[in-house]
Amino acid sequence: MAGSRVLKQGMIVSGYIVFFATILFGVYYFFIRVAPTCTDGKQNQNEIGIDCGGICTNQCEPPLNAKDIVTREVAFMSSDRNSYDVLARIYNPNDVAGASQFSYTLTLRDAAGTPLAQQSGTSFILPQETKYLFEFHLATQARPTKATIEISQVVWERFQGYTERPRVMVTQQAYERIQSGPGYGVATGLVVNESQYDFRSLLVKVVLRDVVGKPLAINSTEMLTMPSKSQRDFRLVWPAAFPGEVKNVEMFVDADIYHSENFIKQSSSVTPF
Repeated sequence: MAGSRVLKQGMIVSGYIVFFATILFGVYYFFIRVAPTCTDGKQNQNEIGIDCGGICTNQCEPPLNAKDIVTREVAFMSSDRNSYDVLARIYNPNDVAGASQFSYTLTLRDAAGTPLAQQSGTSFILPQETKYLFEFHLATQARPTKATIEISQVVWERFQGYTERPRVMVTQQAYERIQSGPGYGVATGLVVNESQYDFRSLLVKVVLRDVVGKPLAINSTEMLTMPSKSQRDFRLVWPAAFPGEVKNVEMFVDADIYHSENFIKQSSSVTPF
């Protein structure tokens, strides 16, 4: 008898719980809940993508289907006793897909392909951009015969919302042997920021090549606080001699427009994102 009474009380309590839960759900659904829309930044309703397709009139952008980053060159050169500098020249063949970030590993190997030393890093690349990756002073007791690169964890993004590509360049490029004083050779140039962006940081990269295009030496320097329409000169010194005669000098500037922390402010009303 007592058990029957307890069961009946339990059923009554459960009924009250269901009743009040139904009321609360109804209040939330009809009076509190924000109805899904085509501008809420969520893929709901019967949308194919976020706020596009299905019930929404906005057409979804086609998938990026980005092609892989292409490796054009990997080379190494002696930088000191038992250590080497490594460069990789890569190319993004995509028209609208850029990589806001990717990981890479540069490896020195012997004739059998055995890794002798390696260094990893991260970078970015714009659509249709050719750029250099540098790693310095990879230490190994054995003489390497080749260098390789592995690229992974590529974060592809559609290049949109940017008012312009970063128009940053190096002019007045020059290289010469140091005739007196410390050092072996020096490269100089003038970095010109013709874009609308005020950058916190720009990375200048220099490649010295011989008459057949073989890399002889590399160097880089970071330039901090480069406002729009400004220019600044730089000087990069190679302290020790390297073999070969320099016949060609290449200078490039890495300007990161993917990450907002690299902007000091925007000149005029330009918005990078």
